[in-house]
Amino acid sequence: MQVFCSPLRYVQGISASNQLAQQMDAVGMKPPVLLIASKSARSQAEKAWQESMKQMGWEFSILDFTGECTPKEIDSVVARAKTLGVKSLVGAGGGKVLDTARAAANICNISIALAPSIASTDAPTSALSVVYDEQGKVLEYRIFKRNPDLVLVDISLIAQAPVRFLAAGIGDALSTYFESDACRLSRKPNMRGGLSTQAAFALARFCFDSIIADGADACVAVANKLVSPALERVVEANTLLSGLGFESSGLAAAHAIHNGLTMIPSTHDFLHGEKVTIGVLTQLALEGKPRPFFQDIVRFLKSVNLPTRLKDLGIDVNDLNAINIIAKRATQPGETIHNEPFPVTSSMVVDALRAADALAAQV
Repeated sequence: MQVFCSPLRYVQGISASNQLAQQMDAVGMKPPVLLIASKSARSQAEKAWQESMKQMGWEFSILDFTGECTPKEIDSVVARAKTLGVKSLVGAGGGKVLDTARAAANICNISIALAPSIASTDAPTSALSVVYDEQGKVLEYRIFKRNPDLVLVDISLIAQAPVRFLAAGIGDALSTYFESDACRLSRKPNMRGGLSTQAAFALARFCFDSIIADGADACVAVANKLVSPALERVVEANTLLSGLGFESSGLAAAHAIHNGLTMIPSTHDFLHGEKVTIGVLTQLALEGKPRPFFQDIVRFLKSVNLPTRLKDLGIDVNDLNAINIIAKRATQPGETIHNEPFPVTSSMVVDALRAADALAAQV
């Protein structure tokens, strides 16, 4: 059976934060509202949220996010939501605050709106959260029954954020097409337990084409705090196209490698998408993609200042203990690397990690 899923509504535009309550109302969300926000998102958008809620006559509260999506943080948000008796929850900020809000809303069985202030991952549209332990290692994927009611993307905020975040989102989005293709060939289930659709694969391919065409120009725009057509297209690719593409097509080696990389302490200060780029290159090596194509991808990654070598994440390619730890975690039972269209072993991943590093060194 094929399954395609998406949020109820996706809104993207300049100063979209001014319409938060109105867009929530449009999809049937109700007050009172609890808004969990990162420090930076709150400093930039709190006045807009307040005015929007005031115009609708809605009661709302804001809870500051502590910085990590852990079971403890999720439970803290749940406790606050239950104490306040809220009917809707909003997550505003980066991927981890959105994951925390989504997980808490699921437990409380209430509506959820997500307002990313950076375009650093493709998580906002999905019905899953990546949960970490207190040391920053991936603990589990939590899969939920429903996608967000609303995803609201304020392009003005994204243009003001450090360009590194946009680049990380490009790295995350780059994986979508390759992992989608692997799942299509293997006919393995997507994140919703069904087979992919033509629509999902087409979106994944369009996502790839969009970021290759506009990624570098979008980064230039953000580096100069500007909104440009290229930025608007890349934000849509990073958030909507990649989000729909990965969830309705599936994940494969690239994200499993990312999960393995989180086992190495030196990677903890790097963003999700920065680690995924090493996963992408490793997947290409694992699948035996042609060298010229591999080199083209490396050149693109360099054009947007993303990692291409293990040393870029503080890992010595000759540290076989670290490489084996990554490979073992990436190939544990149930990992998405087993969605590749051929059996994958830990030793294969060790070789692919080192081969990808060696090939990237030649570009």
